[in-house]
Amino acid sequence: RDIRTAPSPASGGVPNPTSEYIQQASLSPTQLPEARRILVVIDLNGTLLYRPNLKTPSKFTERPHARTFLDYCIRTFKVAIWSSARPPNVHKMLLQLLTPEQREQVVAVWARDTLGLTPADYSARVQVYKRLEKLWQDPAISASHPEAALGRKWDQTNTVLVDDSVEKARSQPFNLIGLPEFKGNEAEYGHVLPQVHDFLNECTKQRDVSCYIRSNPFVLREGFSLEPPP
Repeated sequence: RDIRTAPSPASGGVPNPTSEYIQQASLSPTQLPEARRILVVIDLNGTLLYRPNLKTPSKFTERPHARTFLDYCIRTFKVAIWSSARPPNVHKMLLQLLTPEQREQVVAVWARDTLGLTPADYSARVQVYKRLEKLWQDPAISASHPEAALGRKWDQTNTVLVDDSVEKARSQPFNLIGLPEFKGNEAEYGHVLPQVHDFLNECTKQRDVSCYIRSNPFVLREGFSLEPPP
């Protein structure tokens, strides 16, 4: 696969975090008295699955524990899927990964057409960026907040992006759980997604997840093992 080029200025160029974002994330992390629901934004290729041939989206290898992880996230958090693949390809991948019932519970499914790319960049191999403020400003996603009726919103304090690309999270780096890219090894070492599962649970206890992730970035733990079922 060839190297990605930078997006054009008309596609938004290369973003940086705002000073307000950095200032907020620089506060000391504090715990809430009880866990709350957060918005978990999940990538597909390289995170949950590996597509050997990008032209055949229905043929992929799932990362170990991918379905269990997705099922848990959908039952426990508010979940959005955000992929840089084209909409028909995202649809085909999710047809295999999610049941119709799970798909109905997903807050949003966003694909390449939501990334603000020019027609030329849309068709090219450009680096893309997942600007979380686009999600936060979307009315349908805003309405999914458990306390939307009280005026509460999704923002940097309660949103986590699960992605294998650090660069894609450039505008909100402290809302990222960055995973090693999955390249199709079904015997992958380290139980990656179960470790993400545990980290997300910790994020639900934080008053501001960006403060927590800045102070405690996600790293795979050596010697992690799945607890046997009771």
